[in-house]
Amino acid sequence: MLRGSITALLTPFANGALDEKALERFVEWQITEGSHGLVPVGTTGESPTVTHEEHRRVIELTVKVTNKRVPVIAGAGSNSTAEAVALTRFAEEVGADAVLSVVPYYNKPTQEGMFQHFSAVASATSLPIVLYSVPGRTVVDLTVETIARLHEAHPNVIAVKDATANMERASAQRARLGPDFILLSGEDVTALGFNAHGGHGCISVTSNVAPRLLSRFQEASLQGNYGEAIAIQDKLFPLHKALFLENNPGGIKYAAARLGLCKNEFRLPVVPVSKSNEQAIDAALSHAGLLPN
Repeated sequence: MLRGSITALLTPFANGALDEKALERFVEWQITEGSHGLVPVGTTGESPTVTHEEHRRVIELTVKVTNKRVPVIAGAGSNSTAEAVALTRFAEEVGADAVLSVVPYYNKPTQEGMFQHFSAVASATSLPIVLYSVPGRTVVDLTVETIARLHEAHPNVIAVKDATANMERASAQRARLGPDFILLSGEDVTALGFNAHGGHGCISVTSNVAPRLLSRFQEASLQGNYGEAIAIQDKLFPLHKALFLENNPGGIKYAAARLGLCKNEFRLPVVPVSKSNEQAIDAALSHAGLLPN
């Protein structure tokens, strides 16, 4: 089952190219540190700006290094249905365990358009499908009713990554879809509340730099040990906030570079965060015990 702390992996670059060795080291470190799953080439992995060849290579390398030790949920979404289908088929061919499929962005599809889009993806694979609802980026929202309709039509639609930051949605999805449908938060700062509403974990940005803390946080909250979960939340809350002072993955790439995990290098139009926000991230890393005070 997909649950716990699942890292939305950043994509390391060096001198303008994919840094394959850094990616391999990073994936290995994530597993060693206790992450319960990995998502290559999602939003945090700069999926809009990597080439198609790089996108496939990141999935392939992540699957290879992981070697079935934790689930790999390959980022395989697109605003083009044909492209989403092709990426999904590739993910299955190279051995991914599931795919993350985002609501088509820019097109502003209707609920019927989204149903047809995700139906095409689900029909093209036997892999489990994790729907990805992030209206802050895609403009349109994937309704609970459309999620239920997809789940009923396609048994391999088994989960949703909900990045609405609306606690009510977790309960609404649980009420409509039942306790076995997997509910994953897409936002670190509200993941505690999401789990309290019946969620099963989080596809996390912060776990790129704090995988051990977030795996402990998820294990505690899913076991109902909210005392420990709140204590970890208090340590990580400033970091959850600081990483999003500018657009993702600007903050998390800077934080990862500070910890020596990768270079602070991006694909335009993403640029490095400002000096003042670097200082805020440094302070939050120190508060979490990840940098010396």
